Amino acid sequence: QVQLVESGGGLVQPGGSLRLSCAASRNIFSFNAMNWFRQAPGKERELVAGISSGGITNYVDSVKGRFIISRDSMKNIMYLRMNSLKPEDTAVYYCNAYLLGVPFWGQGTQVTVSS
Repeated sequence: QVQLVESGGGLVQPGGSLRLSCAASRNIFSFNAMNWFRQAPGKERELVAGISSGGITNYVDSVKGRFIISRDSMKNIMYLRMNSLKPEDTAVYYCNAYLLGVPFWGQGTQVTVSS
């Protein structure tokens, strides 16, 4: 069984920064890919950023140049550094990982961007 635990969410003013963390219960290199999704009220869950086992990253257009996905293999943690936050970034952010084609999810962490 895989456990993913997010942390780092909170309330931040527009233009501010946050770093989300996703701690995994196993070696993160065992995953085919790890991703950050988000879901705003009344909207579908969307893929924000992803990183493959080989380290290739991808981002949704709306966060390119502002968000950075990374990982620490020693700590088995994936990060999402979010800069220049906008009110439209407000959502619950979820960590996701694929292991042999099976998706696993964290419980989510709330990010609110408001003045």
